[in-house]
Amino acid sequence: MHPTIRTWLNKSRRELDEIYSNSEAGTIPTGNTYGTAILAGSVFAKFVAWFSRIFAWKGKVFDLFCPDHQAGILLNKISPFGLRSIVAKVYLDKSWLDGKETIVIDYSRTSFVAKAIRDEIREVEPGVYLGKVWWGKKRILDFALTRQML
Repeated sequence: MHPTIRTWLNKSRRELDEIYSNSEAGTIPTGNTYGTAILAGSVFAKFVAWFSRIFAWKGKVFDLFCPDHQAGILLNKISPFGLRSIVAKVYLDKSWLDGKETIVIDYSRTSFVAKAIRDEIREVEPGVYLGKVWWGKKRILDFALTRQML
């Protein structure tokens, strides 16, 4: 796990929100990313991150197809086998958290299963993204993405 992400597992939701709000959208990732679920402020955060990585969600694969790199699609890597599933549109828009520009991962028109889900990510440092998961307008989880596994 990336050292920065390891520190996020010990932070509260408010601390993660501050990190997110102090970051720019950054560049939309391309290719394979590795994911870490973050149950902010919980004594179970490290367990949830481990369990999720092994059994549920391993990250996302971004496939940009627009020449200006401002929009694209992605697939989530799910299950212990990292099956590529659950398609989403990716584009820049305003964050529901603070109204500033963010990278939106929108499932509303691409997935029956995740129709109510919206993810937002910002690049906190090169290749390291902090994300927010929304179910409808309710925040349910934080997550991290890295471009390479450490």
